[in-house]
Amino acid sequence: MSTPELDSDAAARVASFGDVAPMRRRGLAALRAAVESAPLPDDMPDMVDITETAIPGLTGSIAIRIYRPTNDPGQPVLVYFHGGGLVMGSNHSFEPLARMLAATSGATLVAVDYRLAPEYPPPAQFDDAFAATAWVSQNAGGLGLDAERLAVVGDSAGGALAAGVALAARDRGGPAICAQVLLYPGLDRDMTAPSITALADAPMLTRDDIEYLHEVADGDVGPTHHPYLVPADADDMSCLPTAIVVTAGCDPIRDWGERYATRLRDAGVQTTATRYPGMYHGFLMRSDATARGRLAVAEVGALLRAKFAHPLVSASRSPDIGQPRRGAAADNLTTAQSAEGGR
Repeated sequence: MSTPELDSDAAARVASFGDVAPMRRRGLAALRAAVESAPLPDDMPDMVDITETAIPGLTGSIAIRIYRPTNDPGQPVLVYFHGGGLVMGSNHSFEPLARMLAATSGATLVAVDYRLAPEYPPPAQFDDAFAATAWVSQNAGGLGLDAERLAVVGDSAGGALAAGVALAARDRGGPAICAQVLLYPGLDRDMTAPSITALADAPMLTRDDIEYLHEVADGDVGPTHHPYLVPADADDMSCLPTAIVVTAGCDPIRDWGERYATRLRDAGVQTTATRYPGMYHGFLMRSDATARGRLAVAEVGALLRAKFAHPLVSASRSPDIGQPRRGAAADNLTTAQSAEGGR
């Protein structure tokens, strides 16, 4: 496999950060500080309303931020999970991507500030993601939103959360999800993937960075292989919501997303997969910085508008609507119980 080159504007963006030390050497505190202190762009899309509130989770409250690009009633809704390897990032640091997704899709976006590892080991992040999705679905009417047009979206580690929520919603008989959007998602633990071997020293994310993030997130518990946390380990990919999968040509985990997209297609799930050549991992966090970044977020938004205009009803449910599936993944996760009814 030949090593791909960055687009010129992507290379300029990477160069602007200077000589960046490996994540392992910098340490978690410095990584978090850098992400949270990065200046936000001045020209983020305008919203008619942004509301911050807290909703009930399984073990406490979950902070959410609601971005409304319009006040029209009955809007579709995106439930968004930010990236950061499950150990860093917030609704503040990922605000540019959240606003862009809301603006380009025309949907209200609910950004979820899930708990971070290692302070809260997995499956805390999944628990928060699923609980927030169920809450949005149950309270859509009161929020002026359309529960039948609810999609989950996440970038990087957030993409794994979105995929895990889609799997769990299918297995548990709800909430209904009409689409899953997986942006260069961290779906797998296969460190032998060809793209990881070929791009071990890629800009923005190296093989050692991936291993370090896994080590920090796993903590003393060690790696997990439950499909709600590592969706690539799911045996059954059928009856899942339609999917939009975005990968970057210069991203070492590119193969993880593309292999997952292939498995979804093979299982009969309508799937759109697009690789953006010349792009690095995380390029949509600041999509305004590159031409392909601007194109990618516009294309994702257009696809979502089409899916919301012509939704596939109950796409995330099994053929017996409302009846939980009892496959290999169903509710074997120790603390991840359904947020519906507090089970």
